[in-house]
Amino acid sequence: MALTAGIVGLPNVGKSTLFNAITKAGAHAANYPFATIDPNVGIVDVPDQRLSDIASIFNPKEVIPTSFEFTDIAGLVKGASKGEGLGNQFLSHIREVDAIVHVVRCFDDTNVMHVDGSVDPIRDIETINTELIFSDLDIVEKRLPKIEKKAQLKVDKDIEREHRLLKTIHETLMDARPIRTLDFNKDEINLIKSYGFLTLKPLIYVCNVSEDMMVSEASNQYVDTVFDYAEKEHAQAITISAQIEAEMSALEDDEKLEYLHDLGLYESGLDRLIHESYQLLNLRTFFTAGEKEVRAWTFKNGMTAKQCAGVIHTDFEKGFIRAETIAYDDLIHYGSMIKAKEAGKMRLEGKEYRVKDGDILLFRFNV
Repeated sequence: MALTAGIVGLPNVGKSTLFNAITKAGAHAANYPFATIDPNVGIVDVPDQRLSDIASIFNPKEVIPTSFEFTDIAGLVKGASKGEGLGNQFLSHIREVDAIVHVVRCFDDTNVMHVDGSVDPIRDIETINTELIFSDLDIVEKRLPKIEKKAQLKVDKDIEREHRLLKTIHETLMDARPIRTLDFNKDEINLIKSYGFLTLKPLIYVCNVSEDMMVSEASNQYVDTVFDYAEKEHAQAITISAQIEAEMSALEDDEKLEYLHDLGLYESGLDRLIHESYQLLNLRTFFTAGEKEVRAWTFKNGMTAKQCAGVIHTDFEKGFIRAETIAYDDLIHYGSMIKAKEAGKMRLEGKEYRVKDGDILLFRFNV
Protein backbone atom coordinates (compact mmCIF):
# COMPACT_ATOMS: atom_id res chain seq x y z
CA MET A 1 0.00 0.00 0.00
CA ALA A 2 2.06 2.92 -1.31
CA LEU A 3 1.10 6.15 0.41
CA THR A 4 2.93 9.43 0.02
CA ALA A 5 3.51 12.55 2.09
CA GLY A 6 4.60 15.64 0.18
CA ILE A 7 7.12 17.96 1.86
CA VAL A 8 6.23 21.60 1.10
CA GLY A 9 7.20 25.05 2.29
CA LEU A 10 8.69 28.34 1.17
CA PRO A 11 12.15 28.26 -0.43
CA ASN A 12 15.07 27.82 1.98
CA VAL A 13 13.14 26.59 5.01
CA GLY A 14 14.99 23.26 5.13
CA LYS A 15 12.73 21.02 3.01
CA SER A 16 15.47 19.38 0.98
CA THR A 17 17.79 19.11 3.99
CA LEU A 18 15.02 17.27 5.81
CA PHE A 19 14.28 15.10 2.77
CA ASN A 20 17.96 14.15 2.46
CA ALA A 21 18.03 13.14 6.09
CA ILE A 22 14.84 11.10 5.74
CA THR A 23 15.83 9.15 2.68
CA LYS A 24 19.59 9.55 2.34
CA ALA A 25 18.71 10.00 -1.34
CA GLY A 26 20.97 12.99 -1.95
CA ALA A 27 18.21 15.34 -3.10
CA HIS A 28 19.58 18.69 -4.22
CA ALA A 29 19.66 21.22 -1.36
CA ALA A 30 20.80 24.77 -2.10
CA ASN A 31 20.55 28.22 -0.56
CA TYR A 32 18.45 29.90 -3.25
CA PRO A 33 14.81 29.73 -4.40
CA PHE A 34 13.63 27.00 -6.77
CA ALA A 35 16.67 24.77 -6.26
CA THR A 36 14.16 21.93 -6.38
CA ILE A 37 11.98 21.99 -9.51
CA ASP A 38 11.16 18.37 -10.24
CA PRO A 39 9.97 16.55 -7.11
CA ASN A 40 12.39 14.09 -5.54
CA VAL A 41 10.80 10.90 -4.25
CA GLY A 42 12.27 8.74 -1.52
CA ILE A 43 11.09 5.66 0.33
CA VAL A 44 11.87 5.30 4.02
CA ASP A 45 11.43 2.35 6.38
CA VAL A 46 8.87 2.82 9.14
CA PRO A 47 10.70 2.24 12.46
CA ASP A 48 8.95 -0.46 14.48
CA GLN A 49 10.53 -2.29 17.41
CA ARG A 50 7.84 -4.95 17.17
CA LEU A 51 9.31 -6.19 13.90
CA SER A 52 12.67 -6.84 15.56
CA ASP A 53 10.96 -8.52 18.52
CA ILE A 54 9.04 -10.89 16.24
CA ALA A 55 12.17 -11.61 14.20
CA SER A 56 14.06 -12.57 17.36
CA ILE A 57 11.51 -15.36 17.90
CA PHE A 58 11.48 -16.71 14.32
CA ASN A 59 15.12 -16.06 13.32
CA PRO A 60 14.09 -15.67 9.66
CA LYS A 61 16.38 -15.40 6.65
CA GLU A 62 14.96 -11.97 5.89
CA VAL A 63 13.33 -9.13 7.86
CA ILE A 64 11.35 -6.63 5.80
CA PRO A 65 9.94 -3.44 7.34
CA THR A 66 6.99 -1.59 5.92
CA SER A 67 7.76 1.68 4.18
CA PHE A 68 6.46 5.17 3.58
CA GLU A 69 7.06 7.48 0.65
CA PHE A 70 8.10 11.13 0.93
CA THR A 71 8.12 13.57 -1.98
CA ASP A 72 10.24 16.73 -1.82
CA ILE A 73 8.17 19.38 -3.63
CA ALA A 74 9.75 22.63 -4.81
CA GLY A 75 9.36 25.79 -2.70
CA LEU A 76 6.09 27.63 -3.19
CA VAL A 77 5.91 31.43 -3.29
CA LYS A 78 3.18 34.04 -3.20
CA GLY A 79 1.18 33.89 -6.43
CA ALA A 80 1.81 30.17 -7.01
CA SER A 81 -1.90 29.58 -7.73
CA LYS A 82 -1.59 32.12 -10.55
CA GLY A 83 1.53 30.49 -11.93
CA GLU A 84 4.19 32.53 -10.10
CA GLY A 85 7.46 30.67 -9.52
CA LEU A 86 6.29 27.70 -11.60
CA GLY A 87 3.47 27.49 -9.08
CA ASN A 88 0.93 25.54 -11.11
CA GLN A 89 3.47 22.79 -11.69
CA PHE A 90 4.26 22.63 -7.97
CA LEU A 91 0.59 22.61 -6.96
CA SER A 92 -0.03 19.67 -9.27
CA HIS A 93 2.70 17.75 -7.45
CA ILE A 94 0.97 18.44 -4.11
CA ARG A 95 -2.32 17.20 -5.55
CA GLU A 96 -0.78 13.77 -6.12
CA VAL A 97 0.24 13.11 -2.49
CA ASP A 98 -1.92 11.69 0.30
CA ALA A 99 -0.74 14.01 3.09
CA ILE A 100 1.19 17.28 3.37
CA VAL A 101 4.27 17.86 5.51
CA HIS A 102 4.63 21.64 5.72
CA VAL A 103 8.13 22.66 6.83
CA VAL A 104 8.23 26.04 8.58
CA ARG A 105 11.38 27.94 9.45
CA CYS A 106 11.51 28.63 13.18
CA PHE A 107 15.12 29.76 13.60
CA ASP A 108 17.15 32.91 12.99
CA ASP A 109 20.30 32.69 10.86
CA THR A 110 21.71 35.62 8.90
CA ASN A 111 23.65 33.18 6.71
CA VAL A 112 20.47 31.61 5.33
CA MET A 113 18.40 33.98 3.22
CA HIS A 114 14.62 34.16 3.62
CA VAL A 115 12.52 34.78 0.54
CA ASP A 116 10.56 37.49 2.41
CA GLY A 117 13.57 38.99 4.19
CA SER A 118 12.66 38.00 7.76
CA VAL A 119 11.55 35.03 9.87
CA ASP A 120 7.82 34.95 10.57
CA PRO A 121 6.37 31.40 10.73
CA ILE A 122 2.70 32.39 10.66
CA ARG A 123 3.18 34.71 7.70
CA ASP A 124 5.04 31.91 5.90
CA ILE A 125 2.31 29.38 6.71
CA GLU A 126 -0.40 31.73 5.49
CA THR A 127 1.51 32.42 2.27
CA ILE A 128 1.45 28.70 1.46
CA ASN A 129 -2.09 28.13 2.75
CA THR A 130 -3.43 31.06 0.74
CA GLU A 131 -2.10 29.53 -2.46
CA LEU A 132 -3.64 26.16 -1.61
CA ILE A 133 -6.95 27.86 -0.78
CA PHE A 134 -6.91 29.80 -4.07
CA SER A 135 -6.27 26.58 -5.95
CA ASP A 136 -9.27 24.90 -4.27
CA LEU A 137 -11.43 27.98 -4.84
CA ASP A 138 -10.68 27.81 -8.53
CA ILE A 139 -11.96 24.22 -8.64
CA VAL A 140 -15.17 25.07 -6.74
CA GLU A 141 -15.92 28.19 -8.77
CA LYS A 142 -15.58 26.26 -12.01
CA ARG A 143 -17.86 23.46 -10.83
CA LEU A 144 -20.69 25.40 -9.12
CA PRO A 145 -22.09 27.11 -12.27
CA LYS A 146 -22.19 23.75 -14.07
CA ILE A 147 -24.49 22.14 -11.51
CA GLU A 148 -26.49 25.15 -10.26
CA LYS A 149 -29.45 24.76 -12.63
CA LYS A 150 -29.73 21.01 -12.05
CA ALA A 151 -29.61 21.60 -8.28
CA GLN A 152 -32.39 24.20 -8.48
CA LEU A 153 -34.60 21.84 -10.49
CA LYS A 154 -34.32 19.29 -7.65
CA VAL A 155 -34.44 16.28 -9.95
CA ASP A 156 -31.13 14.74 -8.88
CA LYS A 157 -30.57 14.27 -5.15
CA ASP A 158 -26.81 13.69 -5.57
CA ILE A 159 -26.44 16.95 -7.50
CA GLU A 160 -28.44 18.78 -4.81
CA ARG A 161 -26.17 17.42 -2.08
CA GLU A 162 -23.05 18.20 -4.08
CA HIS A 163 -24.26 21.76 -4.70
CA ARG A 164 -25.00 22.37 -1.00
CA LEU A 165 -21.66 20.89 -0.01
CA LEU A 166 -19.69 22.96 -2.53
CA LYS A 167 -21.49 26.13 -1.38
CA THR A 168 -20.40 25.40 2.19
CA ILE A 169 -16.86 24.69 1.02
CA HIS A 170 -16.86 27.92 -0.99
CA GLU A 171 -17.89 29.96 2.06
CA THR A 172 -15.17 28.30 4.13
CA LEU A 173 -12.46 29.00 1.55
CA MET A 174 -13.63 32.59 1.11
CA ASP A 175 -13.21 32.93 4.88
CA ALA A 176 -9.56 31.90 4.35
CA ARG A 177 -10.05 28.61 6.16
CA PRO A 178 -8.89 25.21 4.82
CA ILE A 179 -11.53 22.62 3.95
CA ARG A 180 -10.17 20.24 6.61
CA THR A 181 -11.67 22.51 9.30
CA LEU A 182 -15.13 21.30 8.22
CA ASP A 183 -16.69 18.10 9.56
CA PHE A 184 -17.78 15.69 6.82
CA ASN A 185 -19.63 12.41 7.01
CA LYS A 186 -18.62 9.41 4.89
CA ASP A 187 -21.13 10.18 2.10
CA GLU A 188 -19.92 13.77 1.85
CA ILE A 189 -16.30 12.66 1.62
CA ASN A 190 -17.24 10.31 -1.21
CA LEU A 191 -19.01 13.16 -3.02
CA ILE A 192 -15.95 15.43 -3.05
CA LYS A 193 -12.97 13.05 -3.02
CA SER A 194 -12.59 13.14 -6.81
CA TYR A 195 -11.83 16.88 -6.70
CA GLY A 196 -8.47 16.35 -5.02
CA PHE A 197 -8.83 19.43 -2.82
CA LEU A 198 -5.46 20.49 -1.44
CA THR A 199 -6.73 21.97 1.82
CA LEU A 200 -8.69 18.79 2.59
CA LYS A 201 -5.51 16.71 2.73
CA PRO A 202 -4.28 15.82 6.23
CA LEU A 203 -1.39 18.09 7.19
CA ILE A 204 1.44 18.22 9.69
CA TYR A 205 3.55 21.30 10.38
CA VAL A 206 7.25 20.65 10.96
CA CYS A 207 8.86 23.44 12.96
CA ASN A 208 12.46 23.45 11.75
CA VAL A 209 14.64 24.81 14.56
CA SER A 210 18.37 25.20 15.09
CA GLU A 211 20.42 22.62 16.97
CA ASP A 212 20.69 24.95 19.99
CA MET A 213 16.93 25.46 20.05
CA MET A 214 16.29 21.72 19.77
CA VAL A 215 18.37 20.81 22.82
CA SER A 216 17.38 23.86 24.87
CA GLU A 217 14.62 23.56 27.45
CA ALA A 218 13.65 27.19 26.88
CA SER A 219 10.42 27.83 24.98
CA ASN A 220 10.60 28.97 21.38
CA GLN A 221 8.10 31.68 20.50
CA TYR A 222 8.16 30.74 16.82
CA VAL A 223 7.29 27.13 17.66
CA ASP A 224 4.58 28.09 20.13
CA THR A 225 2.75 30.17 17.53
CA VAL A 226 2.87 27.32 14.98
CA PHE A 227 1.46 24.80 17.46
CA ASP A 228 -1.39 27.19 18.33
CA TYR A 229 -2.10 27.77 14.65
CA ALA A 230 -2.11 24.03 13.88
CA GLU A 231 -4.61 23.30 16.63
CA LYS A 232 -7.06 25.88 15.27
CA GLU A 233 -7.05 24.40 11.77
CA HIS A 234 -7.25 20.70 12.68
CA ALA A 235 -3.62 19.98 11.80
CA GLN A 236 -0.69 18.41 13.66
CA ALA A 237 2.68 19.95 14.52
CA ILE A 238 6.08 18.65 15.63
CA THR A 239 9.52 20.18 16.20
CA ILE A 240 12.61 18.97 14.34
CA SER A 241 16.10 20.26 13.67
CA ALA A 242 16.74 19.34 10.05
CA GLN A 243 20.43 20.07 10.62
CA ILE A 244 20.68 17.55 13.47
CA GLU A 245 18.82 14.96 11.41
CA ALA A 246 21.09 15.58 8.43
CA GLU A 247 24.19 15.07 10.59
CA MET A 248 22.75 11.85 12.04
CA SER A 249 21.83 10.44 8.64
CA ALA A 250 25.50 9.66 7.96
CA LEU A 251 25.87 7.68 11.20
CA GLU A 252 25.34 4.00 11.98
CA ASP A 253 22.39 3.09 14.19
CA ASP A 254 24.42 2.70 17.40
CA GLU A 255 26.23 5.96 16.68
CA LYS A 256 22.89 7.72 16.18
CA LEU A 257 21.72 6.64 19.63
CA GLU A 258 24.96 7.86 21.21
CA TYR A 259 24.68 11.16 19.33
CA LEU A 260 21.07 11.64 20.49
CA HIS A 261 21.97 10.88 24.10
CA ASP A 262 24.88 13.34 23.95
CA LEU A 263 22.37 16.00 22.91
CA GLY A 264 19.98 14.99 25.67
CA LEU A 265 17.45 13.63 23.16
CA TYR A 266 15.93 10.16 23.27
CA GLU A 267 14.15 9.89 19.93
CA SER A 268 15.05 10.91 16.41
CA GLY A 269 12.94 13.73 15.02
CA LEU A 270 12.68 11.79 11.79
CA ASP A 271 11.27 8.76 13.60
CA ARG A 272 8.63 11.03 15.10
CA LEU A 273 7.87 12.55 11.71
CA ILE A 274 7.49 9.13 10.08
CA HIS A 275 5.24 7.88 12.86
CA GLU A 276 3.17 11.09 12.88
CA SER A 277 2.76 10.94 9.10
CA TYR A 278 1.73 7.29 9.41
CA GLN A 279 -0.86 8.15 12.07
CA LEU A 280 -2.02 11.19 10.11
CA LEU A 281 -3.16 8.89 7.30
CA ASN A 282 -4.81 6.51 9.77
CA LEU A 283 -2.37 3.75 8.89
CA ARG A 284 -1.60 0.68 10.96
CA THR A 285 0.74 -2.33 10.70
CA PHE A 286 0.16 -6.07 10.62
CA PHE A 287 2.84 -8.72 10.38
CA THR A 288 3.47 -12.02 8.63
CA ALA A 289 6.07 -14.33 10.15
CA GLY A 290 7.87 -17.56 9.35
CA GLU A 291 11.32 -19.10 9.04
CA LYS A 292 11.81 -17.62 5.58
CA GLU A 293 10.66 -14.07 6.29
CA VAL A 294 9.24 -11.75 8.94
CA ARG A 295 7.55 -8.79 7.34
CA ALA A 296 5.56 -5.69 8.29
CA TRP A 297 2.64 -4.57 6.12
CA THR A 298 0.75 -1.28 6.02
CA PHE A 299 -3.04 -1.19 6.11
CA LYS A 300 -5.74 1.41 6.65
CA ASN A 301 -7.29 1.28 10.10
CA GLY A 302 -10.64 -0.48 9.85
CA MET A 303 -9.74 -2.83 7.00
CA THR A 304 -11.02 -6.41 7.16
CA ALA A 305 -8.90 -9.56 7.14
CA LYS A 306 -9.92 -10.20 3.53
CA GLN A 307 -8.88 -6.67 2.49
CA CYS A 308 -5.56 -7.03 4.32
CA ALA A 309 -4.95 -10.29 2.48
CA GLY A 310 -5.24 -8.22 -0.71
CA VAL A 311 -2.46 -5.94 0.53
CA ILE A 312 -0.11 -8.90 0.11
CA HIS A 313 -1.56 -10.20 -3.18
CA THR A 314 -4.88 -9.91 -4.99
CA ASP A 315 -5.07 -13.73 -5.18
CA PHE A 316 -5.02 -13.87 -1.37
CA GLU A 317 -8.09 -11.66 -1.27
CA LYS A 318 -9.95 -13.43 -4.06
CA GLY A 319 -9.49 -16.88 -2.55
CA PHE A 320 -9.61 -15.86 1.12
CA ILE A 321 -10.70 -18.65 3.48
CA ARG A 322 -9.60 -17.48 6.92
CA ALA A 323 -6.80 -15.75 8.82
CA GLU A 324 -4.95 -17.47 11.65
CA THR A 325 -4.35 -14.58 14.02
CA ILE A 326 -2.31 -13.86 17.12
CA ALA A 327 -1.78 -10.52 18.84
CA TYR A 328 1.78 -9.21 19.10
CA ASP A 329 1.61 -8.97 22.91
CA ASP A 330 0.51 -12.61 23.18
CA LEU A 331 3.32 -13.84 20.92
CA ILE A 332 5.94 -11.96 22.93
CA HIS A 333 4.47 -13.16 26.23
CA TYR A 334 4.51 -16.84 25.27
CA GLY A 335 7.70 -16.68 23.21
CA SER A 336 6.58 -18.85 20.28
CA MET A 337 3.60 -19.49 18.03
CA ILE A 338 3.30 -23.07 19.35
CA LYS A 339 3.11 -21.99 23.01
CA ALA A 340 0.70 -19.17 22.19
CA LYS A 341 -1.51 -21.62 20.31
CA GLU A 342 -1.40 -24.10 23.21
CA ALA A 343 -2.53 -21.26 25.49
CA GLY A 344 -5.53 -20.62 23.27
CA LYS A 345 -4.24 -17.30 21.95
CA MET A 346 -4.33 -18.31 18.28
CA ARG A 347 -7.67 -17.32 16.70
CA LEU A 348 -9.32 -18.25 13.41
CA GLU A 349 -10.84 -15.10 11.95
CA GLY A 350 -13.18 -14.76 8.98
CA LYS A 351 -13.31 -12.26 6.15
CA GLU A 352 -15.20 -9.62 8.16
CA TYR A 353 -12.69 -9.52 11.02
CA ARG A 354 -11.31 -5.99 11.53
CA VAL A 355 -7.56 -6.37 11.68
CA LYS A 356 -5.89 -4.72 14.67
CA ASP A 357 -2.57 -2.94 14.77
CA GLY A 358 0.14 -5.46 15.62
CA ASP A 359 -1.78 -8.56 14.55
CA ILE A 360 0.38 -11.39 13.22
CA LEU A 361 -1.56 -13.10 10.43
CA LEU A 362 -1.30 -16.30 8.44
CA PHE A 363 -3.75 -16.20 5.53
CA ARG A 364 -5.38 -19.36 4.26
CA PHE A 365 -6.67 -19.05 0.72
CA ASN A 366 -7.67 -21.12 -2.30
CA VAL A 367 -7.39 -19.88 -5.87
